[in-house]
Amino acid sequence: MNQRKYLTRSEINKILCATRFGMHGVRDACLFRLCFFHGLRVSELCRLTLGDLDLNQRVIYIRQLKNGLSTIQPLTEDVLPSLRAWLRVRETYRSAEEPWLFLSQKQSALSRQQVYSLLHQYGVRAGLEVHPHSHMLRHACGYALADLGVDTRLIQDYLGHRNIRHTVIYTASNAQRFYGVWQK
Repeated sequence: MNQRKYLTRSEINKILCATRFGMHGVRDACLFRLCFFHGLRVSELCRLTLGDLDLNQRVIYIRQLKNGLSTIQPLTEDVLPSLRAWLRVRETYRSAEEPWLFLSQKQSALSRQQVYSLLHQYGVRAGLEVHPHSHMLRHACGYALADLGVDTRLIQDYLGHRNIRHTVIYTASNAQRFYGVWQK
């Protein structure tokens, strides 16, 4: 049987709880939150710069890869506290002048492989049955938005999909859309 391609909200919360015990837990909690709440690909996450943030306006500029549509998205209360906490920690780094939002232990840009490894380690620490990888956070975003009843076209724009076919997987399997169908 194929492994599930997304993490549930419960699994994400377990991973976020596990970051409390990590060596760089503040950073890791922030990057996993951003990845999930903004549906980022791991390469997009690693390429975020300080210049992509506007905390006064509470927005983030997302440069989509794979010929996707780049967007400006609002930073929500789900993300802002951990982002502010990470920025306070980040200021203490000797290479704080680096443009990258997420820095590695060597104080250079965090790599995709490092994010994969971190998510796997936190998944084990959280006791997850599934072996998490970072794209599961992007899919979790799409499914969570569909579960909230967000319009498919809006999910498409939010995730930067040029083609709606890449978005309908989130809404097609959403059981919520069938509730009340016999009451009409």
